[in-house]
Amino acid sequence: MDVLKIAEEAGLSVLLDGRIGRQEYTSVSGSVAALLRFAEAIRADSTPQARAPERT
Repeated sequence: MDVLKIAEEAGLSVLLDGRIGRQEYTSVSGSVAALLRFAEAIRADSTPQARAPERT
């Protein structure tokens, strides 16, 4: 699950603040509506139906 990609798709602004060695520091900001969309996307992605592999 790419949390930062989901945040951007929900309408949040994702900014790379800095990098020290291999560690990246990122800020995420946005509206409450965008936060709610992000939370719903995470919830939907973490349900057992979303993670279950398709049977063929």
